Amino acid sequence: MEKENPEIIIGLDIGTTKIAVVVGAKNPNGKLDIYGYSKVSSIGLTRGEVLNQLDTIDSIKKGLAEASNISNVDIRTVNIGIAGQHIRSFQHVATTIRPNPSELISENEIEVFIKSIYNLPMEPGYEIIVVMPQHYTIDENSDILRPVGIQGHQITGYFHVVIGKTAATNNIRKCVEASGCVIQNLFMQPHASSAAVLTDQEKEAGVVLVDIGGGTTDIAIFKNGAIAHTSVIPFAGSSITNDVAYGCQVVNDTAERLKVKYGSAICDEISNNVVIGIEGINGGPGKEITQKALAEIISARAKEIFIDVKAAIEQSGLENELLAGIVITGGGSLLANICHLSQFVTGLNSRIGYPSAYLASDNDKDINNPMYSTAIGLILLASKDKSGGSDAEEADDENDDEKTKSRKKPSLTKTVMDFFGKHNKY
Repeated sequence: MEKENPEIIIGLDIGTTKIAVVVGAKNPNGKLDIYGYSKVSSIGLTRGEVLNQLDTIDSIKKGLAEASNISNVDIRTVNIGIAGQHIRSFQHVATTIRPNPSELISENEIEVFIKSIYNLPMEPGYEIIVVMPQHYTIDENSDILRPVGIQGHQITGYFHVVIGKTAATNNIRKCVEASGCVIQNLFMQPHASSAAVLTDQEKEAGVVLVDIGGGTTDIAIFKNGAIAHTSVIPFAGSSITNDVAYGCQVVNDTAERLKVKYGSAICDEISNNVVIGIEGINGGPGKEITQKALAEIISARAKEIFIDVKAAIEQSGLENELLAGIVITGGGSLLANICHLSQFVTGLNSRIGYPSAYLASDNDKDINNPMYSTAIGLILLASKDKSGGSDAEEADDENDDEKTKSRKKPSLTKTVMDFFGKHNKY
């Protein structure tokens, strides 16, 4: 059952309602060949945090075993994503003085600078998960996105710092390791999703990624090729399902089926004449509900989510600089009319984010689904080409013009992840 291939990478997306595992590798064309994938129910988490470790371990084991059987790959090492309501972020500015200003700034020098940010004091119970550079100032020269190769005496870095609960992060690590795997890399889930569904042009122009999962909705805002703001909303797909279960007085499994098959994020255009039959519990009497009434339940919560998305955009201060609008991904993005609702609430053009641009054409078509965006993005972030860039950058090159291609930069370190298509303007 083992497949000896050092390029094979596994993305493990541990969500509140699902565990997704994708096994893939980069082919000579820079696309991902998917050997196998799985999606199983996730038990033991609430809003991205582990509540019951034993249940979580069992769910992870089930997902890994299914993906292993399908792919014929012995899964020992995985790349995972971190998300949840406990995630927070802030902007930080730091300065370092160089002892030899006449020497060119090296990549190692920038790595050391970035790693020093991880030593910032945190409030008890929290730790820095990732530090993402936005831009630098070298002496009097500002807005430098890649300082390597430049001379200067003083480097000032502008960073986006993401923190989370130490216990929550450790619990995820423990569950993965107890499932028999070693963690190769740990990334932020919305950043992984962005690698799978956003283009460099969108990140440059200004774009909002809205990743609607089961327990939380994760937001990542990009501008000028760099991450500018992150936020977590404690409502997502399971919130809508719970509302349907309560409003229709049905069990959650039935509520999920109703949401997927008949649901809509907008109720105004839904006919009141369509009646849906709902089966009874354990052979008991059934009931009926109009499709419009179902849409009213769903749209109320969906609208609340996008009101919070709009608030996050306003908090970022970039509401007038998002030329690429909103890209919605995750399992919750498949709700009918969700783009129309997003545009109505936020006023920004919206589209669904599929990972198709980074997948080989002969893969199973079912893998091209927003619910696998994070797992595919984890593979892209973990896969480095020979020059040090990420597969996400390489795949995106095919749609970029020559000017954009010439401005590509190598990534710095696994800990810093990749810098999401940032380019050197100098």
